[in-house]
Amino acid sequence: MPDAQAWDAIWELNHKVSDLGQPFALTDDVRALLRNTAPDVAITAVEAEKALQSEASAAALLVEIARRIREGSHRLSRVLGELDRRQQAGDANGARQLLQDVLAVEVVPHYRDIVHTYLAVLDDED
Repeated sequence: MPDAQAWDAIWELNHKVSDLGQPFALTDDVRALLRNTAPDVAITAVEAEKALQSEASAAALLVEIARRIREGSHRLSRVLGELDRRQQAGDANGARQLLQDVLAVEVVPHYRDIVHTYLAVLDDED
């Protein structure tokens, strides 16, 4: 399971830089945060280290990590609401397809694990 505090720190830093226009500074703490959080969103250590070589590429890494967390979270929230509606309607196949569609595009391991858990529950109900 990812470190929730680290994900919050990513969100906060990205908000400051992307939304508020504050300058990005590649400090040792920021470097460690990006390095440690990259694997949480399926960015390899090699890719992260390459991005950490310059301030500009590290800022782009921050934006990408934040994007993957945000989009995955939104995608999962939307599908879980629809999943509940389909299950209530007795449409197990439709519910299963929703989850499989998410797996086709989701890269964040934590979100993928959640989807696999829901699929396992559906399979157990059959």
